[in-house]
Amino acid sequence: MNNKHIKATEKELEILQIVWSKDAVSVKDVHEALGGDNSNGYTTILKMMQIMHEKGLVTRQKKGKLHLYKAVNSLENTRQHLLDKMIQTIFQGSASQLVMSALGTSKSSKEELKQIKEYLEKLEGGES
Repeated sequence: MNNKHIKATEKELEILQIVWSKDAVSVKDVHEALGGDNSNGYTTILKMMQIMHEKGLVTRQKKGKLHLYKAVNSLENTRQHLLDKMIQTIFQGSASQLVMSALGTSKSSKEELKQIKEYLEKLEGGES
């Protein structure tokens, strides 16, 4: 796993979501997944993926006439990096402030709250 993190733009993160959902993707796969319309033109996606390769966000391997792209960092690794950065920069290092803010801005379902409680109990070692 690569611990080097490159700052990805919002559009690059959108493309990475597609890359993570499959093992390896072509530009055509990404273009189609983004709707294939003019606002996400094929050549624009191609250029973005080339830039992502240059930035070290994805690897590129030639397979026949296609170039297949894979994410350098896993989804989980990237999530953790972004969360850590957000906690440090926005919440002054307080994970509890992040959690309270997240829970306060959207209504969590009973099932989500149950999962959160179970996770907290697990962190506490099962103590109530």
